[in-house]
Amino acid sequence: MSRLSVHVIARLLHSVSRTSSKMGSLENAKKIAAYNAVDRYVQNNTVVGIGSGSTVVYAVQRLAERVKEERLNVVCVPTSFQARQLILDNRLTLGDLEVYPKLDCAIDGADEVDAEMNLIKGGGGCLLQEKIVASCAKQFIIIADYTKNSEKLGEQYKKGIPIEVVPMAYVPIRRKIEDTYGGSAKIRMALSKAGPVVTDNGNFILDWQFPGNLTDWNKINTEISLIPGVVETGLFINMAEKAFFGMSDGTVKEQSSNVQKI
Repeated sequence: MSRLSVHVIARLLHSVSRTSSKMGSLENAKKIAAYNAVDRYVQNNTVVGIGSGSTVVYAVQRLAERVKEERLNVVCVPTSFQARQLILDNRLTLGDLEVYPKLDCAIDGADEVDAEMNLIKGGGGCLLQEKIVASCAKQFIIIADYTKNSEKLGEQYKKGIPIEVVPMAYVPIRRKIEDTYGGSAKIRMALSKAGPVVTDNGNFILDWQFPGNLTDWNKINTEISLIPGVVETGLFINMAEKAFFGMSDGTVKEQSSNVQKI
């Protein structure tokens, strides 16, 4: 084997090692954030909303451990098909909003959280059900790794704000958003099927990559929500009470808001 080949292989191995180390750090960050939230906010005889995404997997894992060890009586309400399967796979008690319209807390991930606790959610396509469940909870708790913590929206998350829309209206909605606020709103395309992503509710998703000078997210969220054909936005404004961020050094950063639900 030539010296050049050895050098190339060494560089590849080093790159793989660095990538694996980073992935391990991220997964550990997700885990410690999720465990902290479940330990702090889930109590006996409560109904808990279970969010969607990779960080929530660790929350459900910890919840299952506590239910077994502490014999907790907890009912879990899912926000998606994925969340429902997680609940069933971990042999937790499955509920729904018809039977349990008021939740004690909801634990979910986020694509980005800014300094004012505004959230972007919906990277996994479950924004509508996630927002419904969160709105029914007395306490809405976010769990995430350190890459989701930003000063302002768009600083870390570059894929844009998801907007769930009725299929027949996606073109006029896209044009309305772009003409009013700027940026680019593109329909989300599926990876393993031909055509657009279809949500659990049978709708399409526009991912709006917005200009960096926008700041009044409460106003923007309200205005976009009122466009005919918009089902829901991935902007979660004045909803989350607490966010737990797992950090790269193994600590957990907590961020709070002034949200108070009755």
